[in-house]
Amino acid sequence: MVIVDCQSHVFPKEYAEIIRKNTGSVQAQEKDGTYLVSYGEIYTFTLNTQVYDPKLKLKDMDAAGIDISMVSTNIPGPERLLPEFGIEGARTINDYIADLCTKYPGRFYGLASLPLQDMPAAMNELKRAVHDLYLRGIILYSHINGKPVDSPEFEPLYEQAEKLRIPLVLHPTVPTWGDVIKQYSMIPMIGLMIDTSIAMLRIILSGILERHPDLLIVHPHCGGVLPYLMPRVEDQTEVKGRGKENIKASPGEYYRKVYMDLVSPSALAMQYAYDFSDSDHLLFGSDHPWVTIDTIMHHFNLLSISEDDKAKILGLNACRLFRIG
Repeated sequence: MVIVDCQSHVFPKEYAEIIRKNTGSVQAQEKDGTYLVSYGEIYTFTLNTQVYDPKLKLKDMDAAGIDISMVSTNIPGPERLLPEFGIEGARTINDYIADLCTKYPGRFYGLASLPLQDMPAAMNELKRAVHDLYLRGIILYSHINGKPVDSPEFEPLYEQAEKLRIPLVLHPTVPTWGDVIKQYSMIPMIGLMIDTSIAMLRIILSGILERHPDLLIVHPHCGGVLPYLMPRVEDQTEVKGRGKENIKASPGEYYRKVYMDLVSPSALAMQYAYDFSDSDHLLFGSDHPWVTIDTIMHHFNLLSISEDDKAKILGLNACRLFRIG
């Protein structure tokens, strides 16, 4: 049985240096190989590129029994930079990931980043990432430098992703409303999960999945809070008739075609995602190196599900979705 980690991160030092040149809202300062990344006064975190060393990742993968990792960068994405740095950053990220996939064949498959603040450049980079670099999916952050993911200007992305059968993998970023939860480290605690849930709900309610029924989307972290809140969402749309201007079916009907990864340090959360969705639309992921693979695997092994369903979630679904093997 092939085991695939569908959320695993790398961070090339070359990209960190590009962030250092940015003069916009996201900036970075370097000291002794460590970067202090700041989103203005809203959020600051330390980035040590050494922990993303692919050799360390392979060591952790082997120890946890992971055969393949789908690798991507995490935050900040290139869409948060000034356009010239965003374009350079996306190309740097994608070249680095493609090189990893070539250097370690069969162990790494890549997800591309796009400079979505410049749509013509983003669409060119999408073609290059898919056709020249053979990357298997696209990272879509929960907002595009403050613009909602359902903004009309991003429609070409959804059209091409559907046409090419390339999955869009949602990933959290610092919320536009982060100022209201910047105390007590609430942004990483709950803010990131809520923001991807808002993005996913916007994708549903705006009619993106109505217009593009074959679009492949992955919602991370057990769907954030959306599975838990879907009954309330559907009461609003189906009973009260609110927010349904752009869709014909219920929100849950669209959402159950979306994939979720099970990145959560909780078997209870994983079990809820399993009960809400189905074994064909769930993926194993760890969020390595931010979270140890063993932590997520421990909770996954506590689930009350069949061995056949475990095999689907651990690898078979990912191989089908990302066209591996």
